[in-house]
Amino acid sequence: MSEAGVFRKSTLLENTMTKFKTTLIALATAVPVLAFSLPSQAAMSPYMKTALVDVCKAAMSDKVYKLNNTTKAYNLKDKTVALKVMCNGDDIINFAEKHGADRTAARLQKSIGNVSIIDTAATAKLNVTFTE
Repeated sequence: MSEAGVFRKSTLLENTMTKFKTTLIALATAVPVLAFSLPSQAAMSPYMKTALVDVCKAAMSDKVYKLNNTTKAYNLKDKTVALKVMCNGDDIINFAEKHGADRTAARLQKSIGNVSIIDTAATAKLNVTFTE
């Protein structure tokens, strides 16, 4: 093999090793950053938890005006609440029905309209657990 061929192969090997090192350093840097950032995203702010607990309690009360006042106070839309809020492990509509709050459950169900199961399953849920 000629000197030029040997030189090209050694240059190619050096470039490959440089890319490998760069990738390895990037991964070594990214993993600790992700480890610290993921738990902070999972934590819920005290304001959000209070808002969700208040909305769950209003849904449980079977008083539509109380649910409306609570959602307006926190600038929430009924459809968003109906699709994304979970109270004590149940979606808010089932939670309200379990507590005999048929009027608030019906109001939330009406706000959804015609939504398919696929649409509902694709949304991220916000779950709050509290004692009644």
